Amino acid sequence: MSEPDLDTPVLDDHLHLDPRHGQGIDAVNEFVRLGGTHLLVVNKPSWHLGVEPDEPEDFQAVFEETIDAVDDATDVLPGRAWPVLGVHPGLISRLVDERGFSPEEARELMAGGIEVASEYVADGRALALKSGRPHYDVTDAVWEASNAVTRTAFERAAEVGCAVQLHTEATEDLTDLAETAEAVGLDPGRVVKHYAAGRLEGVVPSVMSDRDRLERAVESGEPFLMETDFVDDPEKPGMVLGPKTVPRRVRWLLEEGYDEAVRRAHVETPAAVYGIDTEATLADPETR
Repeated sequence: MSEPDLDTPVLDDHLHLDPRHGQGIDAVNEFVRLGGTHLLVVNKPSWHLGVEPDEPEDFQAVFEETIDAVDDATDVLPGRAWPVLGVHPGLISRLVDERGFSPEEARELMAGGIEVASEYVADGRALALKSGRPHYDVTDAVWEASNAVTRTAFERAAEVGCAVQLHTEATEDLTDLAETAEAVGLDPGRVVKHYAAGRLEGVVPSVMSDRDRLERAVESGEPFLMETDFVDDPEKPGMVLGPKTVPRRVRWLLEEGYDEAVRRAHVETPAAVYGIDTEATLADPETR
């Protein structure tokens, strides 16, 4: 049985779908049943899909699988889903620590993967890029290489006119990456930190949807998005948040009287960051 209509678009800004190994479309149906309408589906780390790249073109298999999952999700969503494609920053450790790449060789391969992802955006098959840097301690050379890959993502995003989602260390200050984005012509307002806390300097937070973080985001008065980072991995069922979480939290926010914040997170910020209209794509299927 579906929950009562929330009467608003409900967007999960960052989750993964893995029809081959995980719940896939069943997770989307759970999201819809609770009132969810729109999804930004980020490709899983390449190695989770059995891809150990040697050339940038090797990432295409990961991107195509993600796009197929997005198409299937759009078929059951009241609104639609969009793909976010790129290279997980944790790949650099696999390349350097396990496969014998130098940091410079890893940077070149990962930047090439970003180039391939940007071609999908340019062709209209993806909405945004994914990049970032490790959230754990690494050598200076790996850190520098990771920042160089992120700069490539910003450069390509500026060229093709899209947003970038970032995976980074836990922080409430990413003004350094905002400055990098500005330096290459990308508006920092189109850069999103996924797995964010309730407040963030420099770029837009995609807030993990627990109540404490959301209350801080609401009180900030600043643009924000909501996410679960659902990993769709049957071996990690309790990892991060499930697909029902964002619609449940939206319902709670509305009950608390935070209607303006819900509109900010699910209509205004998606439009400003990604150029998507969650209201139009919900009201008229032809606009999907």
